[in-house]
Order: sequence, then C-alpha cells, then structure tokens
Amino acid sequence: MNIGFDAKRIVRNTTGLGSYGRTLVRGLAYLPDSLRLRLYAPDAGRDDLRRQVEGLPRVSLCYPKNTFLPFDKALWRDHGIVKDLKRDRVQLFHGLSGELPRGIRKSGIRSVVTIHDLIFLRHPEFYSFVDARIYAWKFRRTLREADHVIAISECTRRDVLELGQIDPSHVSVVYQSCAPRFTSKPSPDEQEKTRLNYGLPRRFILSVGTIERRKNILLAVRALESLPSDLALVIVGRHTSYTNQVLEYVMTHGLSHRVFILHDVPDADLPALYAQAEVFVYPSVYEGFGIPIIEAISCGLPVVGCTGSCLEEAGGPDNLYVSPDDPEALAAAVRQLQRNAPGREERIRRSRDYIRRFEGNDVATQVLDIYHSLL
Repeated sequence: MNIGFDAKRIVRNTTGLGSYGRTLVRGLAYLPDSLRLRLYAPDAGRDDLRRQVEGLPRVSLCYPKNTFLPFDKALWRDHGIVKDLKRDRVQLFHGLSGELPRGIRKSGIRSVVTIHDLIFLRHPEFYSFVDARIYAWKFRRTLREADHVIAISECTRRDVLELGQIDPSHVSVVYQSCAPRFTSKPSPDEQEKTRLNYGLPRRFILSVGTIERRKNILLAVRALESLPSDLALVIVGRHTSYTNQVLEYVMTHGLSHRVFILHDVPDADLPALYAQAEVFVYPSVYEGFGIPIIEAISCGLPVVGCTGSCLEEAGGPDNLYVSPDDPEALAAAVRQLQRNAPGREERIRRSRDYIRRFEGNDVATQVLDIYHSLL
C-alpha cells in the first residue's frame, strides 16, 4: 500500500500533535506489511523532529515545489497537495491533525482523518472569535471529505458524533501511544546532568504542555502555596500570553524560588525530567486525550489530573482527579501521591498495567486495519 500523510506537525510540532504523528509512523514502519509511507510536509521543519522519522524503513519525506512564501505553503497544504498525491499514486491519505485537503474525495484517493479534540466547539472561549469560526468550518469541511474518522478517545468520539452529525460506523476510537523512549529510565548520571543543566531543585512536581489558559497551570501554582516549602513546581511548555499571567502571580505571591518555567526543552531531555519528579500534574480544563499523562505513567509517576474531559480515560482509575478550579483539592491530591505516601507504588504499578492498552505497535496495527478496510 502507498499511504500519504499530512506531515506538517511531524516536522514542526513538539507537543501532542507532532508526537502522535511521529509515533504512529514509527509503528507503521516496523509492521511486516509492505507499506510505502510518504510524509508530505510544507518544508523540512525542525532538524531534531524530522530526524525521528528520517531513515525509517519505507518512509520518504515529500515537499512541494515552488512554494517560497508561507501563503504558498498554506495553499499547497489546503488543496495543491492533491495533485502531488495523484502524481505519486498515493492510494490513501491520512490527515493526522484534524484536517484534509480540499478535493481529496473527488480525486478518488481514499482518506482518513484523526480528530484529536473539538475544544474550539466545546470551549470557544479559549480561542479568538475568528479562530474558533475557522476551526469549526475546517472541521465540517473535513468531515465531508473523509472516508473514515479516527478519534483518539471515547470522549472525542462522543464529541464528533454529537457536533459533527456523522454516521457512527464511520468513526473509530484508536488511542494515542507515547514514544518508546519514555519506557526506558535514564541513568542516574543522565538525570543529574539534566537537573544541573536546568538548575532544578531536588524535589519537584512536574507539568508538561503549552502554557496557555486552557491548560490551567495557574491552578498548580496556587496549589503550591499549600504544599511543603521544599517542593517546587517545574513547568515545561511553549510560552504564550497566559505565561505572563502565571509569572505575575508567581512574583506577587513570593513563589519565584519554587516555580521553574522551561521553554524549548528538547524531546531528548523529557524522560530525565519525568524520572526525577515526584508527581505529575495536568490541570487542563479540557483535552482530547492528554498524552503527557501516558508519558508520565510510563516513566513511573503518579498523576493528578482534572475532571471534565478525558483525563480519567487516559490515566485510569488509580490516579487522582480534581475540579479544575480547586487548588486546595489539587494540593491534597499531590500530598496523597508524593514520595513515601501510603499506596503510591501500588498505584504506579496498576497505572502502568492500565496504559498497556496504548502501546505503539498495537495502535499502528489498529490504524492499518482501518486502511485495509478502506482499500
């Protein structure tokens, strides 16, 4: 089979969407089926991300010609790519981040789209008015183009069925998986080198994800005031305007020595950060899945998430979940899971058993079964 992929976020994105694409392609590349995997990206993106898929068996990267301006690349990804797919005799195209090019159905090329979340419809307050309208329009257009939809959680599937008014037989749940590197514990020397490199304290709780309002990291900062004074909070994520709000709270409440915000952290450093944390916190108001929770559990961490979306589905019953507006509840949950807390190790063991359902090759096999059903 000759399969094409929308690879923009594979080569550009360090967060969940990029991780999803890279992990899926890696899993498919090592399956025994005779697949040819073509990754269509508007440009080469970041070297460190692209190298994670370059050189994989039967994988090739494909770029547009004569696209020098950002607008040219956007037009190519929106519809011009269809011409390249036909030229390369692609049989099926997979939109990995909720979008498909215009005209893909009319071209005769079968298509699959992965929908990660519909937050722009469930919580449009986290977007500008214009962005929310554009995302909603693209979502409905994509449903008209798609032969099949993959939802990354039961929560997302329910949203797609309710808000997209689509035939349930056309929507499958295939859970996300995390990269294999999170299952191998870094050596003590690697951990110490990473800690010193970022100037981190010995004891900290960790959160990973874009520092935006929906991710709600201010809840964890507020909870820190009710936790032991030698316990810090390390936040890893991309800077947004919301970060300034977090920093203002940190400064005005005398928490500068306890809150560490890290931007542009290489993927390779994440396992060593997870390995040294005591608890992972993910206070997001709404998610489609929450892959950092799976990464944290894979690294042996207990998790505190928030109620209201899919985080219980991702983390399972042995982690703790609190209201997204209750810092005291989050602090109490952290105390229940910190080192030497009763039952902590048993929780971690059961959580690791729970997330085996998300392991990579099984995810790739499920996706391949969908490709076969369409071809």
